[in-house]
Amino acid sequence: MPSTFAYKVRDREGRVLEGSLEGDSQDLVATKLRQMGYVPIAVDRSDTSALKKEIKLPGSGRVKLKDIAVFSRQFATMINSGLSMLRALYILAEQTENQKLAEIVNEVRADVEKGASLSQALGRHPKAFNRLYVAMVRAGETGGVLDSVLIQLATIIEKQVELKHKIKSAMTYPVAVFGLVLLIVTAMLIFIVPMFEDLYADLGGTLPLPTRMLLAVSGVLSSYAPLVFLAQVGMAFGFKKWIASDAGRAKWDVIKLRIPLFGKLVHKTALSRFSHTLAVLLRSGVPILESLEITAETVGNTVVSDAVRDTQSAVKRGESMAKPLASHPVFPPMVTQMLAVGEESGAVDEMLDKVGDFYDQEIEATVNSLTSLLEPVLLVLMGGTVGGMLVALYMPMFNIINLIE
Repeated sequence: MPSTFAYKVRDREGRVLEGSLEGDSQDLVATKLRQMGYVPIAVDRSDTSALKKEIKLPGSGRVKLKDIAVFSRQFATMINSGLSMLRALYILAEQTENQKLAEIVNEVRADVEKGASLSQALGRHPKAFNRLYVAMVRAGETGGVLDSVLIQLATIIEKQVELKHKIKSAMTYPVAVFGLVLLIVTAMLIFIVPMFEDLYADLGGTLPLPTRMLLAVSGVLSSYAPLVFLAQVGMAFGFKKWIASDAGRAKWDVIKLRIPLFGKLVHKTALSRFSHTLAVLLRSGVPILESLEITAETVGNTVVSDAVRDTQSAVKRGESMAKPLASHPVFPPMVTQMLAVGEESGAVDEMLDKVGDFYDQEIEATVNSLTSLLEPVLLVLMGGTVGGMLVALYMPMFNIINLIE
């Protein structure tokens, strides 16, 4: 069984490097290092369990898309500069800031040393490198254009990160305002409304309906606050479990497309992701059926995914892509018409890129308009909610003389 050896070597520039490598013996590991272009200084057997404990640092349990994009761009640069794949992977594992990614890259390097292809080694880590990434790397290996494919991957991942950032920025303000409104309303119901309840109880008389409703809600919240909190947590947990299931996610994706204001943003985001993903896969040389399958998995919306899978079935029967896509309302005529032109001219990837760029601009415009529109709407919502509660509380005051009598 191979053992893990810690080594210290000198590279061609005279720098001293350290790392670890699996092998059957010290001599075989030293031979591998020489084949990689290093001059071995020391090769010693190391404790694998201790090594694993050493690299598992706090906060290193997740690999972000941004880290994968940086890794891809640096990897492409090193390969294009003439560095061997093993040496490039070694350097990347040493210099990456994400310790989880460094661990994965080390494992990928070890698999490649044992004879696996890069795509096979990456495919063993699906949480870091999804099917889109692995398929494109496999196409790059086959066509001898791995550096070009890695650059394309870095670009598409960076676009995804930028898109998520835009959507998150658009959602930050409404979420913050909604949280503030919820906090103010809860504080008023628990601490302020009960004071008025005691006052109105001493005055007697029949209170207006809005006031009675507000007092009833306050009484329930004050008396059963822990149960209300547990119920809210249970509902949130149940909703999360529901959208994690296949049926729940399918229904939720349909609902998201119909939400006022935000539905258009979700729709345009899915179309942008579809266009860019399919374009980069086809340009990289991935077979069309596999490209459609991967696109369906990564597009992020089950309505669009179902349409893409239906198109994949039609393509298997010898049809074009544009015609079956046109039968699904989720794809606007512009998308299917441009795709049809691309199929006729043999430039499907270029047309898809143009569609993706168009929807990227649409997303940016939609985010900007949502931000400018939501600000006054949320201010009115906050003012209306708090103001409505105050009006309900003070309505009996307008008739206080009759209540006293």
